Amino acid sequence: MHLVDEVFAGLVACRDACATRRQLLLAPLPLAVLATAAQAGKINPSDTAITLPNEISWVAWSGLPPHSGEMATLYGGLDEPGPYLVLMKWYPGYMSAPHSYATDRLSLVLSGTWWVNSGADFDPDATVPVPAGGFIRRVARTPHYDGVKKSAEVPAVIALFGIAPVELQLVDPIKPAWRQL
Repeated sequence: MHLVDEVFAGLVACRDACATRRQLLLAPLPLAVLATAAQAGKINPSDTAITLPNEISWVAWSGLPPHSGEMATLYGGLDEPGPYLVLMKWYPGYMSAPHSYATDRLSLVLSGTWWVNSGADFDPDATVPVPAGGFIRRVARTPHYDGVKKSAEVPAVIALFGIAPVELQLVDPIKPAWRQL
């Protein structure tokens, strides 16, 4: 089984396991147990790396409007060859312009609602809501766009996995890459 297939299977399993809000709220519990074990010296940090939620470093998206979104790199990097895992936090009122990637991208909505659509024509009203626990696979070289509608009360946090380097290609590079709704 290829790494992408294994991660896909894991993300689908996670989606299924996190179907209810109660399960989502309980999901951090194993991390707390692992952290306690690590602090007690039962886990070798060179064998098992643990990052607790309060240790995740969020940075604003560079070159985009203030308060439109943030990113936290958990593994690899978008510019480093190989697999990556990043968290993206989308704030209400912003969407990406239609774009594509050179490789498949796997996305799991961790919290909030992410609005997505495929195609080269930007139409926020035609987007489909994907709530927490939902899974999206973006097929390589297919145009799409996504974001969080202005009416949302909270940001959406998305876990993204793919193979880097990420080669983002805008459908229309003359238009802005980011759209405020």
